[in-house]
Amino acid sequence: MSQPEYTTAQAKALTNHDRKPIHIPGSIQPHGVLLALNTQLEILQVSNNTQAYLGKEPADLLGQPLRYLLEARQVEIVKQCLGKKIGSSNTFKVLINTLAGEKYFDAIAHRLEEAVILELEPTNSESELSFLGFYSLAGVAIAKMQSTSNLVEFLHLVAEEVQKIIGFDRVMVYQFDESEAGSVVAEVKREDLSPYLGLHYPATDIPAQARELYTRCFLRFLPDLTAEPIKLVPTENPTTHQPLDLSYSVLRSFDWCCAEYHQNMGVKALLVISLIQEQKLWGLISCHHQTPKYISYEVRKMCEFLGQIVSSELTHKISHSEWDYKVKLKSLQSEFLESISQADNFIDALIKPEIRLLDLVSASGAAVCLDNEVTLVEATPNIDEVRTLIEWADTQVSDNLFSTDSLPKLYPEALRFKDTASGLLLLRISKVRHYYILWFRPEVIQTVHWAGNPQESIQTQADASLTLSPRKSFEQWQETVRLTSLPWKACELDSAIALRNAIVGIVLSKADELAKINLELERSNQELASFAYAASHDLKEPLRGIYNFSTVLLEDYSQVLDDDGIECLQTVVSLSVRMETLINALLRLSQLGQAQLRLQPTNLNELLTQVIEVFRASRQDSGLVDIRIPRPLPTILCDRVLVNEVFSNLLGNAFKYNDKAEQWVEIGYLSQEESGEQGSISPLPLCPSAPLPLLHAQSPITFYIRDNGIGIPQHHLETIFRLFKRLHSQEKYGGGAGAGLAIVKKIVELHNGKIWVESTFGVGSIFYFTLE
Repeated sequence: MSQPEYTTAQAKALTNHDRKPIHIPGSIQPHGVLLALNTQLEILQVSNNTQAYLGKEPADLLGQPLRYLLEARQVEIVKQCLGKKIGSSNTFKVLINTLAGEKYFDAIAHRLEEAVILELEPTNSESELSFLGFYSLAGVAIAKMQSTSNLVEFLHLVAEEVQKIIGFDRVMVYQFDESEAGSVVAEVKREDLSPYLGLHYPATDIPAQARELYTRCFLRFLPDLTAEPIKLVPTENPTTHQPLDLSYSVLRSFDWCCAEYHQNMGVKALLVISLIQEQKLWGLISCHHQTPKYISYEVRKMCEFLGQIVSSELTHKISHSEWDYKVKLKSLQSEFLESISQADNFIDALIKPEIRLLDLVSASGAAVCLDNEVTLVEATPNIDEVRTLIEWADTQVSDNLFSTDSLPKLYPEALRFKDTASGLLLLRISKVRHYYILWFRPEVIQTVHWAGNPQESIQTQADASLTLSPRKSFEQWQETVRLTSLPWKACELDSAIALRNAIVGIVLSKADELAKINLELERSNQELASFAYAASHDLKEPLRGIYNFSTVLLEDYSQVLDDDGIECLQTVVSLSVRMETLINALLRLSQLGQAQLRLQPTNLNELLTQVIEVFRASRQDSGLVDIRIPRPLPTILCDRVLVNEVFSNLLGNAFKYNDKAEQWVEIGYLSQEESGEQGSISPLPLCPSAPLPLLHAQSPITFYIRDNGIGIPQHHLETIFRLFKRLHSQEKYGGGAGAGLAIVKKIVELHNGKIWVESTFGVGSIFYFTLE
């Protein structure tokens, strides 16, 4: 584990373990006086320095009404706090008679749940800074900041303007990253001081409690880090019997760890202004001075005001710098939506052009996984590594979006491909359908300059517990960060999520559209089958009439017709016979579309015997026909009549399309063990005495009919089962309607089976089919 990892991991443990209640220190800084009042504005607690500032001992004040100290008009201002929300303050000037005469104070009053806190800071005059003076200083600073063109220039100008106002030795702008570590991004300093610009600080330098207070109170002022704190009297609030909550107190004392930390840096006075973006602590304006330095409350309020202006302008500057990039991502998203919604091939729309998929999140490689089919784009791990990575993510990641810029630290197997995938952005579109998109970024070796070894701030105690302690050295300390890619930006993650939402929406929309098309097709097919049945049935009668009358004319009137007339009538007869054949085929096909299977156990040996007998009876040369059955066929559950038609059709074709002198056909089957996924013929032993196999009706049996016929050209194998697909003219091989194989295919599909053919042109063919 590298140093920052170690520090970060321990920091989390420490922030859970070492929760110092820094908001209830029980003391204040000595440059002012604090009075805690109840809701009746009676003094319940005071700081133990009232004698020095007010000329009255704490005992003289405790239990007294506030009017004992202030005029009625000033008491009324304090009273107004009771109507405000917690933390809201009223500020005014007061003149108090002390042992040293009349003194002006800045009075800052704010309310708590059951108390009002009044803080008094002495000031030299009734008003140090006039409104016009404040307006002039703030107005010039704001105008300059708004004129800057980029974030770096803007932050540097902020540091300059704050330094002009408060005159501290060093003013830094400090930015937090996602791990809460920070870095100095702008600095204005006295020339003789060492530069801190660019240095990094671990998250432990500012504990979680302090960060939380910075988000509630936008300015913290410690004019003298060597000053001793002043205790409150009494220690606990008499009303709540709890330590007084000083979260919103401007005089709240500081923790010794904070003091020592900054004194080790040579700092004696500190002023910190919070920078808030989108209600989160973005960074700090941290002001250091080498000697104790007091600045008035009015000047501090002006700095706080500037900090709020900076926070507001900060959002604008950051947004402006990211705007162009976000616009580019939005444009790419729009292109994706358009191409995906119009594409027939989903994966093509995703990966073409390849650069678009990468640009969507500024990745150097991507992998698209759809139904376990992985497509790689540019620089990625190999397919097996991607598959394994997805399996790992499925067990480790519950969200649909997962990102890391240090994958090898989470997934050690990624060390093998750190050069291409130290950064991973995984988008899960559908876990059930196994749809994923993964983007990758390569390792980028970085050198980080720390302000001292961050590990020094963590101390191991005798009981093995960890505590934070101030670092002694802030000398620059270098660290080389490996196994890390450039981080993924929030807008890139948003872009990936937007793509997922679009894909899910489009896929669902296409599924609905496909379902509607299927329903429409089913309805159309039913209507077409009904029409074909009706049309073919109605056409048969007039066609029979044409045939009969043509035959009569040939038989009874041939003597009055010349040769051309006779030839025309013979053509009419021939065409009517051919048309009847086509109509019968169409009628048969339409009948099959509406047929219900009559399944029954069928001994295929008996069925095939009938088929062969009918076949031999229909051929004069049946004695020359060699039909081979290598082994007895099984008994299966099927529609006997329709399966008879299958064997009849295939057997008839086997001899019909055969030009060999010795013609033969082999009919057999392959068991599950004998057939591959598509089935293939292996030499089968001729075994006529083998017992009839008792196979389960649902056993996947592949039947085949093999012949030594003319064969089928390879390019016709895909279309041979289409309706009216004829490979030869009517005059060759006895003609045909071109519907036989289409009918066979329909019958096989009615049995939830499939049919296919293998053939060698000029050698023979093998038709396979299953009946499940």
